[in-house]
Amino acid sequence: MENVTIINHPLMSHKVAILRNKDTNTKQFRELIEEITTLLTYEAFKDLPTVEVQVETPLEVTTQQVIAEKSVAIVPILRAGLGMVNGVHTLFPTAKSWPHWHVP
Repeated sequence: MENVTIINHPLMSHKVAILRNKDTNTKQFRELIEEITTLLTYEAFKDLPTVEVQVETPLEVTTQQVIAEKSVAIVPILRAGLGMVNGVHTLFPTAKSWPHWHVP
């Protein structure tokens, strides 16, 4: 299964354990979904293409790699995906969100 990525990280295991606990309340559950989604987003976007830009620092102008503006859109699938939108917005605050039936 070459298209499957297994996240084997202690932080992810810790958060999933709390998420699955029967004593986890609704507020904690929502916060954990957001945190887990942020971690998943970090991993899922590791190969996202970048573009070169010139950045003026306090000392000099330098070339840096950035993600192309408007290259990320969030399309939550089914109701369960809605709880994950904020986790993606943590890393991509300007990304547009589209319902899965209305992708342009």
